[in-house]
Amino acid sequence: MSSGEHSAAASAAGYLYQVRWALLNLLREGRTRPDQVISLEMHDDVGWESASGTATELLQTKLHATETAGLGDYDPDIWKTLLIWLKRTDAMDPNGPDLALVTTSTARPGSAAFALRPGTRDEPTAADLLSTAAEASTNKKTEEGRRRFLKLSKLERTAFLCRVRVLDKSLPLEDLDEAVRQEIWGLPSGEKAQDRFLAELWRWWDNMSIDLLLGRRAGVAVSQLKVFVQELRDGYGPDSLRTTVLKSDVSEQDIVQHATGRFYDQMIAVRYNRPNLRLAVIDYYRALKQETEWVDDSLIGLHELQAFEENLRDEWARAFNDMLDDLSGGVGEYRSESVDDETKWRAGKELLRTLLESTKVTIRRHYDDPFFARGKRHELAHRDNELGIGWHPDFSDQLEDLVAVVVGGPAKV
Repeated sequence: MSSGEHSAAASAAGYLYQVRWALLNLLREGRTRPDQVISLEMHDDVGWESASGTATELLQTKLHATETAGLGDYDPDIWKTLLIWLKRTDAMDPNGPDLALVTTSTARPGSAAFALRPGTRDEPTAADLLSTAAEASTNKKTEEGRRRFLKLSKLERTAFLCRVRVLDKSLPLEDLDEAVRQEIWGLPSGEKAQDRFLAELWRWWDNMSIDLLLGRRAGVAVSQLKVFVQELRDGYGPDSLRTTVLKSDVSEQDIVQHATGRFYDQMIAVRYNRPNLRLAVIDYYRALKQETEWVDDSLIGLHELQAFEENLRDEWARAFNDMLDDLSGGVGEYRSESVDDETKWRAGKELLRTLLESTKVTIRRHYDDPFFARGKRHELAHRDNELGIGWHPDFSDQLEDLVAVVVGGPAKV
């Protein structure tokens, strides 16, 4: 790897660390800051604000590959961090926000960083050590930070450092996932379910972080995190499920690959419109994938799926028989030859629309995302045995010829 590639990789890892550490901090600190908001790249790498928008704590995050990197009295990390804080208009305000340097490195005894750790604080000593380093160093990279620090009086330096904490030995990037797991109480039972739970939490936080970094969101409140985590818990309860296969997860290739077969031909037979054909394929694909994920993660049993399918078939059978009854005029059995083609496909289309809009049958009492029932109905329409369902009045006997009913052949998705 070239030096440029190494630098880019280190920078990317640093941003990833900042984002992931912020979630851990939100979980940990949220207990004592229930009304506060966390931000990224607004006041600092990570910032805490009161409900009124006043900054209460600013944090710089530093990820290092070596244990002692960046925490010496002459090191750029120290001086670059101090410079950021010294440039603030409230730098010398004793009531200004707390300032913290979060680093994976370890502060050495006898260093200013060591004297600013929560357990070994000695602000006057830290001020003396930094003053000595500021006067002796000739490093151009730290020149401005050193100059600003030396412009302060001795008392001002100590007062400024009273607001500064060095939080060394922070967890490395690879340990943050497990640390977040430990902060969540009420995880679902089973390792796969827990992994899915945490994957959803990280997905939510990644989306929040993108909005924060792009300036589309000012901050994330502790209450927002609590609400989302509670929704996750509820979704993993015995009466509910979580939707993890989103519409945005379906690619154009997925749509093209699944826009075929019995369920698709059945919709064409009743002249279903093209936009809804495409949406139906998406529902079908999502339902297949979602069911697989639930089963693989042991979140649902096959007996539940079988019962759900049976309930969908029962609902369909009643509606289908009512359609045939209406086509026969309510007298005698339905006879295909006595009904014209347009009347039949119009009746089938209405049946399809009615059942796809139905929310009466759900797989669990508190899970009602409509895409799954719609997709499962299409899956049942895809089957070519006695367990299959259909929309056209003659679907069971004439499926091979149904596509030909539509002039021009299959519609494009």
